[in-house]
Amino acid sequence: MAIFGGSGKKTAIQASQSARGNPPGAAGLSIIGLGMTVHGDVETAGVVKVEGIVNGHVTAGQQVLVAKGGQIDGDVDTGEAVVGGSIHGSVCAAVRVEIQAGAVVHGDVTTKRISVAEGAILNGAIRMGDMEEPTKAAPPRPVVQPTLPRPSTPIARPAVPPRVASGQ
Repeated sequence: MAIFGGSGKKTAIQASQSARGNPPGAAGLSIIGLGMTVHGDVETAGVVKVEGIVNGHVTAGQQVLVAKGGQIDGDVDTGEAVVGGSIHGSVCAAVRVEIQAGAVVHGDVTTKRISVAEGAILNGAIRMGDMEEPTKAAPPRPVVQPTLPRPSTPIARPAVPPRVASGQ
């Protein structure tokens, strides 16, 4: 129970990190290997390398690497994304996105910098720049319609003579 519980004892992951000299909570490398399929979301503070298939969203604090032949069917949220395989979902990278030759991205890309190699396929909108929330635009001003000047005196109209019946 000490592996999963918060009983004050070190968990197996913390003990493993301490043995390797890594501080607890240090970001590391997570690999979804060739021939492996993950059904569900993947989340880490470090780096995720996808050589297999992920059916879910991938969130990585540092980097997401999709190797040639790797596939993500879900959204990607990370600091940096390097795509050599395929992503079917939106990509949001705080720093940059690199789409290599032969890679496929079917989804919107939001980032500060982007590199798309010749031979890559990108189907989606690209939004670049700072990742801050857009400021609310000022409400539109009412359009003032020009008015025609009205004469101050009434316009005189000629009187129409009454019709007289013919034959009298």
